[in-house]
Amino acid sequence: MAGTRPRDQIRRRTLLASAAGAAATAAAGCSRVPGGDALARLRSQGTVRLGIAGEVPYGYVDEDGKFTGEAPELAKVVFKRLGIGRVQPVATDFSSLIPGLNSQQFDVVSAGMYINKDRCAQVLFADPEYQMLDSFIVRKGNPKNLHTYEDVVRTRARFATGTGYAEIKYAVAAGLPEKDIVILQDQVAGLNAVESGRVDVFAGTALTTRAVVKKSSRAEATAPFAAVVDGKKKVDGGGFAFRPTDTSLRDAFNTELHKMRGSGELFRILRPFGFTKTEMTTLTAKELCR
Repeated sequence: MAGTRPRDQIRRRTLLASAAGAAATAAAGCSRVPGGDALARLRSQGTVRLGIAGEVPYGYVDEDGKFTGEAPELAKVVFKRLGIGRVQPVATDFSSLIPGLNSQQFDVVSAGMYINKDRCAQVLFADPEYQMLDSFIVRKGNPKNLHTYEDVVRTRARFATGTGYAEIKYAVAAGLPEKDIVILQDQVAGLNAVESGRVDVFAGTALTTRAVVKKSSRAEATAPFAAVVDGKKKVDGGGFAFRPTDTSLRDAFNTELHKMRGSGELFRILRPFGFTKTEMTTLTAKELCR
């Protein structure tokens, strides 16, 4: 979490754990969800349960104990227009989102989840609300002139990225041996490593890198770029996930999302969370599922 003091991080984790416990208890009481038209059922219930992972800026608990993030805030607007007045966030680990969705612990995953072929085999995605390119954290002035993964390989720069980040496979695809990649906890640890000179570059999403370097006097973020994998530029996109049987709910969500894309309302909702017009997209889930 960029720019978060240690005491605030502990408080957020505590709040998230408490919220997760309460939500899990509530979910246990309604784990047997009736079949049929999901949209009609949720309208009747008046509540939609959203699976989130506690990740800034996608879905998290803020310093005041409020569930927020680009995905929950978008969900509040869309589901209200679909006739569902209340959203109930259910906090869980990121790895538990898809299993929790399919076991009916919640109705929708609202966590800005990247849409890819493997996940598309398990859930039904709405079209992405954003697209994401990569960026590097480097020393001020970018002394090694690093702008792509190929530059890292060419200059033999000391390369780092985060635990479980997609950037690991992007660097390997460019020719960097996986054994040479330094794995760090997150972008804050990456910034510290670059500033201290332990590594030359830390790779992350354009959104997280530019946020974390804002107050740094020794590091900067490079311009966003698309990784090249198997000769093709890779642009990621994140969206809402639904159970495979909930086609009508996904389609209704997409209808509202497309209206908001066209009017500019989607960008106005995402902008407070650090998104720029560069992250707005017309990509479809079908394209990203290939």
